[in-house]
Amino acid sequence: METVSIVVPVYNAEKYVERTIQSVINQTWTEWELLLVDDCSTDGSREILRRYESDKIHCYYCERNAGPANARNIGVSHATGRYLAYVDADDLWEPEKLARQMAFMQKGGYAFTFTSYEFADENAKRSGVVNRAPARVDYKSLLKSSTIAPSTIIFDRSQINADLMQMPSGIDREDYAMLFQILKTGIAAYGLDEILTIYCRHEGARSGNKWKAVLGKWQLYRTVEGFSIPKSLYYVAASTWAAVKRRV
Repeated sequence: METVSIVVPVYNAEKYVERTIQSVINQTWTEWELLLVDDCSTDGSREILRRYESDKIHCYYCERNAGPANARNIGVSHATGRYLAYVDADDLWEPEKLARQMAFMQKGGYAFTFTSYEFADENAKRSGVVNRAPARVDYKSLLKSSTIAPSTIIFDRSQINADLMQMPSGIDREDYAMLFQILKTGIAAYGLDEILTIYCRHEGARSGNKWKAVLGKWQLYRTVEGFSIPKSLYYVAASTWAAVKRRV
């Protein structure tokens, strides 16, 4: 059984982070390490993290607030497992998440997999609205649809260059900038159509600010991908419409 390194960026998540940690502890796949990276929280998050430190749960504390990309990159730099997974500090995993996804991943020999997920509110009350994972996603298809949630991803680090798994700082869609740079190499992402992640949305979350999300996509296409204005407008419209359809 291979070790899965799980990276969680934490910022002012005292209301949610314990349930996220517990959802990892409850995994039926027992070979994992949890890397919690606190990005200078001003609430009680750090105190909560310290209570969970153990041989399998490692906590790191940033000296300055530098955003989730930096926090994730710090976690990745300390990862020791062959496999790398992410979960946001307010999301949840079903107990079989790692076991089901790892079986799928290893059977197919895939470098990059993701799963279906269900939307929930800040109290983890499930909505019944599900984003179904397509069977395969490549670079061109992901440009038009932000269908992959970070909390559903697993990478096989033996098949992906380490530099590609570093998230660029200073942009709002740092996770997708990373995914694009991986998929542009010709690697494809393979979807497991099982609801194994609960995607919790709450007031104040970046994903809940629709206008900021659109601006983030614009920056991603124009600045990071270097697309023209018409091309950027096309992909912003296409990916935004895809996101709207997923939520109804």
